[in-house]
Amino acid sequence: MEEYRNSSGKRRVGLIGGTFDPVHYGHLVIAEEVCAVLTLDDMIFIPAGQPPHKPGRRITRAEDRLKMLELAIASNQAFSLSRIEIERVGVSYTVETLRTLRAEWGVEVMLYFVIGWDSLEELHTWYNPGGLLACLDYLVAVSRPGYQEEKGYRARLEGRLPGITERLLVVEAPQLEISSTDLRRRVTEGRPIKYQVPEVVEQYIIQHGLYQEQKAQ
Repeated sequence: MEEYRNSSGKRRVGLIGGTFDPVHYGHLVIAEEVCAVLTLDDMIFIPAGQPPHKPGRRITRAEDRLKMLELAIASNQAFSLSRIEIERVGVSYTVETLRTLRAEWGVEVMLYFVIGWDSLEELHTWYNPGGLLACLDYLVAVSRPGYQEEKGYRARLEGRLPGITERLLVVEAPQLEISSTDLRRRVTEGRPIKYQVPEVVEQYIIQHGLYQEQKAQ
C-alpha cells in the first residue's frame, strides 16, 4: 500500500459509476477497498441517467436510485454522490462527465476512475475512450484477490487503446457474487435480499414497492 501514499498534496478523488439499481454490498466493498488501498480523500458515486449500454431496459426512476445510494453511504464520511449524470438530458457518456468534473476542479484534483475487470476489457469500445483517458490521472481496474495477469496482457490493452497502460492501476478487492439484476429478480419473485444490500436499502425497497411489478431483465 505504501507506493500509493499521497506526496503531491493534491486532493485525490475516486469516481465510481453505475445505475445502482439497486446499490448493493458488492459496490460498497469495492469502493471502500479502492479508497483504502490508494489512500483516496474521497470516493464519489455517480449514478447514471440513461446509460448508453442499456437503451432497452427500464431503469428505476432517478430519485429512488439516488435515495437508496444516499442511505447506503451515509455512514462513510469518505463517500458522497453526484447528480451530474442524473441531471444531464439524454444519454450519459462517461467522457462528458469526466470532462465536466475536470473543468470544474482543474488539475489540482487527481481523478481516479474505478471500473470492473469486465469494463477494462471493453473500454476501447466505449464512446471516445481516448478522450476519457485524457481526463484522468489514473484508471483503476478492480480484480479478484490473487489474480495473475497473463503475459503480454497490457501490451494487448495498449494496442486496443493507446495510452491506457500509463494510467492503469490494478487493485485487488473482494468480489461478492451479488448483482443488481439478480436482486431485482429476487424482489419480483418474493425472495429475500437481506444481507446482500444494506438494511436501509432493503427497507426503502419494501416501503416504496420497488421491483414488485418489474420483470427481470
